[in-house]
Amino acid sequence: SFPLEKITDKLRFDNPWWASGKTDDEFTSKRRRLYFNLFAPLVADREVRRAVVLMGPRRVGKTVMLQHTIQSLIDDGASAHKIAFINIENPIYTNIGLEELFSLAQEAVGRPDPRGWYVFFDEIQYLKNWEVHLKVLVDSYPETKFAASGSAAAALRLKSDESGAGRFTDFMLPPLTFNEYIHLTGLEQLIIPSSLQWKGNAVRFSGTPDIKTLNRHFINYMNYGGYPEIIFSEQMQRDPGRYVRSDIVEKVLLRDLPSLYRIKDVQELNRLFTTLAYHTGNEISIDGLCKGAGIEKYTLKKYIDYLEAAFLIKVVHRIGDTAKKFQRAHQFKVYLTNPGLRSALFSPIDAADSAIGAMVESAIFAQLLHSNRSIPWYAAWKNGEVDMVGLNESNLKPIWALEIKWSNRFFEKPAELKSLLHFCSQNKLTSALVTTIDLEGSKTIDGVELTFIPAALYAYVVGNNAIDRKLGAT
Repeated sequence: SFPLEKITDKLRFDNPWWASGKTDDEFTSKRRRLYFNLFAPLVADREVRRAVVLMGPRRVGKTVMLQHTIQSLIDDGASAHKIAFINIENPIYTNIGLEELFSLAQEAVGRPDPRGWYVFFDEIQYLKNWEVHLKVLVDSYPETKFAASGSAAAALRLKSDESGAGRFTDFMLPPLTFNEYIHLTGLEQLIIPSSLQWKGNAVRFSGTPDIKTLNRHFINYMNYGGYPEIIFSEQMQRDPGRYVRSDIVEKVLLRDLPSLYRIKDVQELNRLFTTLAYHTGNEISIDGLCKGAGIEKYTLKKYIDYLEAAFLIKVVHRIGDTAKKFQRAHQFKVYLTNPGLRSALFSPIDAADSAIGAMVESAIFAQLLHSNRSIPWYAAWKNGEVDMVGLNESNLKPIWALEIKWSNRFFEKPAELKSLLHFCSQNKLTSALVTTIDLEGSKTIDGVELTFIPAALYAYVVGNNAIDRKLGAT
């Protein structure tokens, strides 16, 4: 272990506000994510005796959000001398429990009374049995507010469910959504109100005065826009793959997951993830995957669970044309939770790339994943399929259907959307949504009203409405 004064020096260095009264400019100069408005009030609320656990994949801005929260507490009158930020990933803190770290912080700043503090533990998953430590702190210091962040999310979710009952509030921070990308890059002028409507979903649509520019940004977003840092770094944009591979894929696949789940063959896991990333948005079968990746079925299912728990992928299940679920799910779709992972592993795409359809579908799915509604299904039967379907949670009947296209062809020839129209008639749906490259409007065919909207705008709308709904609910 390290000498006490070294630990105290490190604490002082990481908590500059003890001396200056404000957080580092490196953080305050960055625009806040829209999710900040949902997260910060949970930390500021001292009435609720719970630790707030901020979860999410690597590099989506969790540390920056903690720093923004610290600055906002100081701005709102909290004592800068009673706020501590401790990064558990730093080797200097290895094997020191959370309670001891809290005591050391009090000593370092000369404020020995534990009441009224706000304490932030970053990357908490690096402390063994962190959830037990955190629960003890919440119970022992009722007048102190604790927050933590962590990215090896599997373990976090699992542990906080088991032992933190009633002691933790989980907060999920997704990769950047497209509306946040527009917000952080200051491109709000690309979005205007729209009169477009879709019966299947009571959402407020948006329009744009310049779909060409919006589409260019949407393609940027799909290539690397899920990561706040890359948006602002031209150097990283020139080679997003190097940054994402080394920092996200390697740390998660080769370090976090193997250490959490005692995985021996990391190359096997890596191979599987690469295969899934390449086929994002496509239907795949367990048998095909086993053959393709050379992995046994049992191991394969376990790996897929791990990758899902680490927020890298999401598995989507299939229904038939009459919305019946399959007893044995041999086929399913896998989506990357962040479309930029595919570009990083292979190469960035452009508007004419053969993979653009699957990428657009992945990007829209990534927005839907955070809309607080149930995860969509997809429909597939002998000679047809529908990309995404929403089911009523109580009776599992379809309530909306969505066909994602990067093409204007079906706007001109809606009768060619045979699978979608068949699905709607089988399930008594009177409307459906279809995305295009840059055309919008409504057309009724066979009694089904089809609403057409550019894919980029729909991606914006889903993320934006999700945030608005969450803010409205708080």
